Amino acid sequence: MQFTVVSLRVVLLTFLVSLAGCFSSNPKNIEAFIKPAQIDVTSDGYVLQPPDVVEIYCTKVPEVHGQSQQIRPDGIVTFEVLGEIQAAGKTPKQLAELLRERIMLLYDLAGEHPVDVRITAYESKVYYVLGQVYFRGTQEYTGRDTVLTALARARPTTLAWEERVQVVRPSADKSVKPKIFEVNYDRMVAHGDTSKNVLLQEGDIVYVPPTILAAIGLVVEEIVSPIGRAFSTVNIMQGPPERR
Repeated sequence: MQFTVVSLRVVLLTFLVSLAGCFSSNPKNIEAFIKPAQIDVTSDGYVLQPPDVVEIYCTKVPEVHGQSQQIRPDGIVTFEVLGEIQAAGKTPKQLAELLRERIMLLYDLAGEHPVDVRITAYESKVYYVLGQVYFRGTQEYTGRDTVLTALARARPTTLAWEERVQVVRPSADKSVKPKIFEVNYDRMVAHGDTSKNVLLQEGDIVYVPPTILAAIGLVVEEIVSPIGRAFSTVNIMQGPPERR
């Protein structure tokens, strides 16, 4: 038991030393991100891919109006009246134009924009929220997601180090380092400081680390739990003590 306590102290000391330098963020890296006010944030520029789901609005053609289609793995959407249409790689407006051209071969359409395409399920692109949040994992990327909306949806836990949230933009090029900067989520919410509330891109990572005390607790639990289970197994195998 004494050996276990000493080992635990060594592990915790090593952990605290490593924790001090575990963040590799650079404040200047925020320059690689775009803020919502800098561009017109709409879904018009969203590029459709499988398995996104789109819904067609064309009130003058009941056979098509209101139909919902999921883009197939081959990038095609199929309509009974119009046949197959290539949707992958197109924006909603571009797909609407293709549909308009196909519909006009069969029907008379008046107006500048008689066909509208709306995205009802963003399924092809994701970003990630990981760490000390209630809803961790992949999140649907819509093109209008900010750090604030991502954290508000994921909901940091009581173990979260809200002052040191890491925003990471990975790099596919090995010669280019990932872009990482910190966000003080507590200040953002409590004081309305949205100076670092940037737009996320597909594949971005929002990591919410544990506080130092929470991290220590998690390490202790990781070490102690197997020991506890081991003692429990030994006691079960030995059985209850004999009565005299």
